[in-house]
Amino acid sequence: MLKRSIRRAALAAFVACKLVVAAPPALAAVRDYEFLLLQTEFRAGDDVVIKVGLIDKRAGTPVSDAVIFARRIDMAPDGMPTMDAPLQVLPPEEPGVYRFATALLMDGGWELSLAAKVQGEEGTVTAKLLITAVP
Repeated sequence: MLKRSIRRAALAAFVACKLVVAAPPALAAVRDYEFLLLQTEFRAGDDVVIKVGLIDKRAGTPVSDAVIFARRIDMAPDGMPTMDAPLQVLPPEEPGVYRFATALLMDGGWELSLAAKVQGEEGTVTAKLLITAVP
C-alpha cells in the first residue's frame, strides 16, 4: 500500500514537472507597447519632422529595434481621409524615437497611422496619433 502511494506521488510530481517545462515562456503582448507623439502641434509647411517614441509600458523603457512596416499621414480628423502627404522614415537620433519627414501643407487635424513589429514579440503594434498643423 505504501509503495503504491509513493508511486502515485512520484507520477503526479513527474507530470507536474512536465507541464511546467512544457509551458511556453511568457511573452509581452502588443498591448504592452505604445507609440507616443513627442510633439502634437506643428507649423504647417513642407519641412516637418515628426518624432514618435515607442515604449514598453511594463517597464517604461524605449523600444529601439521595432520595424515600422506601415505608415500613413492624412487629414481624416478633419473629414478628408483622401488628403494625404508623403511620409519618409528618417534615421534615428536617439533610442526608441522614430522620426518621419512630411509636408503638412494645410492647417488642421492630421492623423499619423503606424504599424510595427517588435523584435521577439508576436503581433503588430498599431497607433493612430493626432497631430495639429497651425499657420
